[in-house]
Amino acid sequence: MANPAADALLELLEVMARLRDPQQGCPWDRAQDFASIAPYTLEEAFEVADAIERGEPAAIRDELGDLLFQVVFHARLGEERGWFDFAAVAAGIAAKLRRRHPHVFETAMPPGASAPAADWERIKAAERGAAGEGGTLDGIARALPALTRAAKLGRRAARVGFDWPDAGGVRDKVGEELAEIDEVLAAEAPAGRRVEELGDLLFAIANWSRHLGVDAEAALRTANQKFERRFASMEALARERGIALESLSGDAWEALWAEVKRDEFSEFRKHSSPSS
Repeated sequence: MANPAADALLELLEVMARLRDPQQGCPWDRAQDFASIAPYTLEEAFEVADAIERGEPAAIRDELGDLLFQVVFHARLGEERGWFDFAAVAAGIAAKLRRRHPHVFETAMPPGASAPAADWERIKAAERGAAGEGGTLDGIARALPALTRAAKLGRRAARVGFDWPDAGGVRDKVGEELAEIDEVLAAEAPAGRRVEELGDLLFAIANWSRHLGVDAEAALRTANQKFERRFASMEALARERGIALESLSGDAWEALWAEVKRDEFSEFRKHSSPSS
């Protein structure tokens, strides 16, 4: 029976092999290694997330293709070094998923078996131990976005009891870190101290978000989008009124910002009212 997915994947693997061919391949692709490709892999993952947020199916499909190519590229590099190939990568993740989902793939679960989430964490912990990652915080990727990694570090530490008792406790920590930044600024401390104290504040905020059940990274992305939208609206208003942005005073910027916020709120109320 024909398998379009397998055929398409085989074609992609053949395209990758040709791109890396020492004689007939692409000079740029041949020049790459794991380190040089890694930033593109991260970029493609973020572009997938962006397409999902925009809710554009065609863009999601295309960006997933770009991300799949990154996986194929890394697998090809591994194959050329004799480390692993794409088949080993695919077989490895399939085996891991089966191992981490005994409630799905084991035919008979024993009475009183743990919940899937608890099983997942127990199995992952055993895997980290088998890989020589004995520390509670071992294995958390350093390349994760910093806010995401901060929350993940906090979650991992919380599993062994190192955590604030509740969201209020973290809120107090946020206030404490703000006060420490004020002290550093008042003392005109070196830049390194400012970096350190601001980092402590961001770490506390990431963990406050965790306690509130909010994804800090997603919250900041939403705030970025809101800022971009409102700033573009301010630019449009200034153009309509023939005002040069560079000529605006602080008060004028504030007035434009307030106007844009009022317009957004009015639009929101109009579309959310029962009669709309």
